Amino acid sequence: MTQAIAQKPTGINRRELLNYAWLASMAMLLANAGGVGLLFAFPRFRAGEFGGLFELGRAAEVLPPREGPPMSNPSGRFWLVNLDQGVLALYKVCTHLGCLYNWADSNFRFECPCHGSVFEVDGTYVRGPAPRSLDRFVVKALDAQGNELALTDAEGNPVPVPPDARLVVDTGQRILGKPKGEAYPGHVDRGKHS
Repeated sequence: MTQAIAQKPTGINRRELLNYAWLASMAMLLANAGGVGLLFAFPRFRAGEFGGLFELGRAAEVLPPREGPPMSNPSGRFWLVNLDQGVLALYKVCTHLGCLYNWADSNFRFECPCHGSVFEVDGTYVRGPAPRSLDRFVVKALDAQGNELALTDAEGNPVPVPPDARLVVDTGQRILGKPKGEAYPGHVDRGKHS
């Protein structure tokens, strides 16, 4: 009688195949999570998109009248203000709970419709539940060659801008407003609020 010799099957068995499939799916899941994490860690903002640079043009052509009502920039989410001391870009979000505040022409001030916070034309806190003055963005004045002529300081004070300078607002650099009761240097209380 001849004995049958057991042969080892060639290739992979079902258990090995399932292990490889499971390991491959876990590797793909981790690679996807890592890629998404990198996209969030290193956001890319383009010029003209919130979080990036807004090149507005020649200052004499784009600025609102000096000491006049501010000009809204909806895509940049800021108000452009032209004061005697210089130019400001105020973030359009209230410092209380993040509502969008409006300009009240009749009172010559910013007013939040949600909870009643009120701010001067330069963003200084007047009254209401907001914990601080309005936040500001960095404003740059550039010459025709792109050299920096003026830049917002760390406190967010107005930037004197020559009329021929190109005006750029950097919405990626936000300066927090001063706490209630603290005024900006050179702040003028207009006395037009009730």
